[in-house]
Amino acid sequence: MKLLDLFCGAGGCAVGYHRAGFTDIVGVDIEPQPRYPFTFVQADALEYLAAHGREFDAIHASPPCQAYSVAKNIHGSGHRHPDLVGPVRELLEATGKPWVIENVVGAPLECPVEVCGLALGLRVKRHRWFESSVFLFGTTCRNHASDYVIVFGGGAKGRGKTIGRTAKGGPMIRRPFVPHEEASVAMGIDWMIRDELSQAVPPAYTEFIGRQLIDWLTHERAPA
Repeated sequence: MKLLDLFCGAGGCAVGYHRAGFTDIVGVDIEPQPRYPFTFVQADALEYLAAHGREFDAIHASPPCQAYSVAKNIHGSGHRHPDLVGPVRELLEATGKPWVIENVVGAPLECPVEVCGLALGLRVKRHRWFESSVFLFGTTCRNHASDYVIVFGGGAKGRGKTIGRTAKGGPMIRRPFVPHEEASVAMGIDWMIRDELSQAVPPAYTEFIGRQLIDWLTHERAPA
């Protein structure tokens, strides 16, 4: 099955969808993505969606999240980032194809489900919302007392941002740097540099979502 991956970044979502069963994936991003693991097209995501969206079996979109993120509230910078969820949704609906929009908690998604990394066996919480044109299940969030790594930004060496960690059953422990190798293992991502990792969606999330999307597509196409 063929998937269009919009605002694809370095491919965290794409790898999850591939594991779920999508065999032909095309990623689109306005910035070059040399480590994207599938077919990559450098282009404006909205323009590509309008021109080619109907050529795919399903479409995933991760529009920029900075306008809705916690960092916006901390640094007061949300007004400098585009709010693309509405325009993306409108174009997705026009394709007539099943679609998924992923974004941070607090984004203006309609009836989203929430996915938590701890519930999927990762060592990163990183809650994300998923809105879809098909019915989806989210995860539970019952393991927040367990040990996990918090991966924020901070450049290639983690400078300028706080990267923390919680101790099992205890309070937050703050430290200035979590080694890239530890963050990679926590996220389940081994091909990205730190800047890419700090923005990525763990593949386990979209594998969980993608299996549901594959199931919907399979039953939708099955003869009555």
